Amino acid sequence: MADHQDYLENYQFDWDMLNVVINGRSAFDSPTFLGKVINKNMSSSFLEGYGTYIDDPIKKAELFGNFQEALQFIKRYFLKEGNKESGLDLVIPNSILMISDVAQLTLILESNDDEYDENTKSWADIILKVVHTILHVDKDLRSNYFKIIQTQIFDKFYRYMNRNSSNKLFLGVGGSCEIPLIEFDTKSKKTRDSVILKLLHKAENVAEELFDRVGVRFIASSKIDCLKIINFLINQNVIVPQNIKPSRSNNSMVDLEKFQKSFPSIVELARKNNLREDRFSDALERELEEELFPESRSDNIHSLDSYRAIQFTCRQLVRYEDPFVSEFKKLKSFINKNHSSDEVHQMINKIDTSNLARDIEFFYPYEVQVIDEKSNKNNLQGDASHKEYKKSQIISARNRLFRKLI
Repeated sequence: MADHQDYLENYQFDWDMLNVVINGRSAFDSPTFLGKVINKNMSSSFLEGYGTYIDDPIKKAELFGNFQEALQFIKRYFLKEGNKESGLDLVIPNSILMISDVAQLTLILESNDDEYDENTKSWADIILKVVHTILHVDKDLRSNYFKIIQTQIFDKFYRYMNRNSSNKLFLGVGGSCEIPLIEFDTKSKKTRDSVILKLLHKAENVAEELFDRVGVRFIASSKIDCLKIINFLINQNVIVPQNIKPSRSNNSMVDLEKFQKSFPSIVELARKNNLREDRFSDALERELEEELFPESRSDNIHSLDSYRAIQFTCRQLVRYEDPFVSEFKKLKSFINKNHSSDEVHQMINKIDTSNLARDIEFFYPYEVQVIDEKSNKNNLQGDASHKEYKKSQIISARNRLFRKLI
């Protein structure tokens, strides 16, 4: 006689993974990365669903390379042997180091017997998270077009970068609209380790969600020049406000709302007293300096309170023309002209190039930072230094990964 409660097996909810899918919780912050183990075949089923082809020897070797990189990354940033200052005094179990197939990590997690202790399972969980992060970095399709992306974004800015007769750098097209610059920098590309580290403490944990892999920075002599720089970039359509990502705009340097209210009275003062531009600019600068710093809206928990800058994220429509297409067309034209009766002529004309003919277009995010010289010097000192920022990132990622073992 059948048990009337057999149906209960169909109601074994995986609450942790339901929270990930429905409530926006990151799988990284769940008790286990893979969720509830419900059967012994989970390993192969999970990897197949994930999209990795463990039966393909090339893909298998590539995945094992990701595993080895994950081990070295963990040692370098999160353990004492590579990071004496903030690394943990822990050792990766030998049973993990002896693994020759990434699928074995999932087998460790689904093991319900005494073959592996909780410490080993925790390590398998940690390493899977890092492997997952590395995979997202490697499989970002847009990275194949990175040189084109850099060129098209930076060229828009370089077009307006000039030097005057005194070899001083300025932004503009010459004449009265020159805006002097202390410095102009381009951030061509984050290092691989920086990308992995940043993803490890982001809830989204996907490479597509990094918005600062490409960036530019302006250092101006004054706050009013910072506003003039941004205004110039808007007027010249170097940056397009409609393509700004609003949630990424962060201003901790000037109170724009207050300044906008006081600006007309300063303009009126300049008109009444026939002020020269330098005195008018000084009056605007004093107004900006007197106002309290606006409350920062940065969603970056590692941006410290003392850090002052204007930062925003733009999106550039990038166009990529496959060089193979133009070369193929040249070859086809040559053969049609000189070998019209040959078999190779018939073969090359049978090739369908319709999919190759289309250019690839996509939006790519990049970060713009504008800062005055005084704020920049303050940022380089004390708690706001880049070294402190990176240290905070490492500790945050470390605590998130090793929560069970700390």
